[in-house]
Amino acid sequence: MRLKNKNILVTAAGQGIGHAAVMAMVAEGATVWATDVNPELLKGYAGVANVHTAVLDVMNKDDIQKQVALIPRIDALFNCAGVVHGGTILQATDKDWDFAFNLNARGQFWMIQAVLPKMLEQGGGSIINMASVCSSVRGLPNRFIYGASKAAVIGLTKSVAADFVAKGIRCNAICPGTVDTPSLQDRINAEADPVQARKNFIARQPMGRLAQAHEIAPIVVFLASDESRFITGNAYSIDGGMTI
Repeated sequence: MRLKNKNILVTAAGQGIGHAAVMAMVAEGATVWATDVNPELLKGYAGVANVHTAVLDVMNKDDIQKQVALIPRIDALFNCAGVVHGGTILQATDKDWDFAFNLNARGQFWMIQAVLPKMLEQGGGSIINMASVCSSVRGLPNRFIYGASKAAVIGLTKSVAADFVAKGIRCNAICPGTVDTPSLQDRINAEADPVQARKNFIARQPMGRLAQAHEIAPIVVFLASDESRFITGNAYSIDGGMTI
């Protein structure tokens, strides 16, 4: 059991990668606090052993502080909450820019700021941030705001890693390619031609298919485990060859 006796806090745990990560970590012996802004999505954890659920909006700093205070020990944090905006810089609005950076970057900033003192007091911990291959790793068409916000996540990750590397804190980011999640399906359904939209997403994946959420979860388990204790400040691409 690679995560036995570890307490792990996960945001956006209601579906997609967050949900897959929670189930994978529980299977490896962790006790997980699964949070999401949508209480309906958390009902799926009913009856799942070693999973505590809580409604949490990562854009509410007070709620974050209250939730973190309720958890006696936090060995790992998986910052999974995020949003995707489409369009180029010419379609971008200040409103969308602010929302994306508040959720994708500030939400992680606030979560880490709340959790870090507890990790330092207990002698260490692992922070795992959801970034994307669409970031400073690679530019993708029609993802101006999203790519900029995820680039910020990678910079945030490296800064935290550098500041606390000698104090037992590890901070890494994961950078998925295109993953077949409910969030992606919502974006596909919003297109004028959803069938063609799905084909377009698949076409940008060199492997010729979309990733599944359970294929992203193993690296989250690895980074939360002691197997990665000599790893910090990295951004891991799980992208089906997009960055070859």
